[in-house]
Amino acid sequence: MQLNRIETPVVIIGAGPAGAATSIYLSKQNIRHVIIDKDVFPRDKVCGDACGGKTTAVIHHANPEWVTEMRQRSNVFQPSWGMTVVAPNGKRLDIPYSAKMPESAEAKGFIVPRMDLDNFLFEKLPSPYCTIFQGARVERMSNDADGVTVTIKHNGATYEIKAKVIVGADGDKSIVRKHFLSGITTAKTEAIGLRAYYEGITEMHPHSFIELHYFKEIPEGYFWIFPLPDGRANVGIGMLSATVREKKVNLREVMLKAIKTNPRIAHRFKNARLLDKIQGWGVPVYTKDRPISGNNFILCGDSALMVDPFSGEGIGNAMFSGMLAANAIKKAVDAKDYSEGFFKKEYETEFYKELGAELKHNGKLQRVFRYQWVFNMVFNKAYKSITLKRLIICMFTDISLQKQISKPSFYLKVLFNR
Repeated sequence: MQLNRIETPVVIIGAGPAGAATSIYLSKQNIRHVIIDKDVFPRDKVCGDACGGKTTAVIHHANPEWVTEMRQRSNVFQPSWGMTVVAPNGKRLDIPYSAKMPESAEAKGFIVPRMDLDNFLFEKLPSPYCTIFQGARVERMSNDADGVTVTIKHNGATYEIKAKVIVGADGDKSIVRKHFLSGITTAKTEAIGLRAYYEGITEMHPHSFIELHYFKEIPEGYFWIFPLPDGRANVGIGMLSATVREKKVNLREVMLKAIKTNPRIAHRFKNARLLDKIQGWGVPVYTKDRPISGNNFILCGDSALMVDPFSGEGIGNAMFSGMLAANAIKKAVDAKDYSEGFFKKEYETEFYKELGAELKHNGKLQRVFRYQWVFNMVFNKAYKSITLKRLIICMFTDISLQKQISKPSFYLKVLFNR
């Protein structure tokens, strides 16, 4: 069988949000690259479908007209102005994505099925600098002092692709992470999620806030309702994997029981209809800073285990990491340096500098709110104190204030009304 050889500065494995962002920003900087995906687009990806301000900002920075196009396609991209968090005792708090945002402002977030979002981004990839292989299978991967070699099968042909750097954007089961970080890779994801699409749910927020519900019957997890166009919604449940295993939780049963019997939401689902089967996936939640780059490689998105531990958002972090990866690769190409030290400085350090504090604080927040009595206490006090309520809202939108909510002193002040 004939072997087709390709040499390129960069090869990207995975064309989801992380890989697409890397490709788009490499093309903006006139850097040739090959992007490979095992699926053929459009294809589905099990996900919560919610995108916050980071996603919009990365797309806008790449091309403002793309954000305009998204807003014009409101039948696909549902604008969202914030989130509603509901404590186990039923007390709720509306948190706009921008604490100072007037109602007339354009939405900073949106909800869109991954089938549509990923295909939207994939259609933006073609450029003189990008070679695309979709429906391709990676056969082998190797690396030496000169770079990386990836062998793929595509449409019955075999291709050997040699590159100076490889970007792993191939999800939580990343073959790139497994190859380069086999000694420290994680065997299981930190959380598990189930997703379903419904129509006919009532009492949705007038500004399409996403909803996070914390129920007594869902320890160390939450139930969500994310509005979509045409009266549809992404509905799901997420829980820590360790809790699922330890308590032998059947997530599907818990989810359907909540929909049918929980007094907070059951009436809203009275005439709702399940549109498709319930599907699950592993959620690669951030737990600590870990290596996400090295000699001739960079990891982005779920491959780098960077889903927000409190909100569960992964798309924005994935796209942001792809943008940073492309910027680091541009510097590496200019310097002709693809070493571990170079990428640690130009990519890994930059990523944790930009998002590390947010991920750490949200991890602490997630751990604190495992104790439902703490959650209830804070929200009870917030209902009695406008100042506290405003402070909590700002903590979700201002990284400088998020440090307070992870300190024990904050809860002592709340407890004693200080």
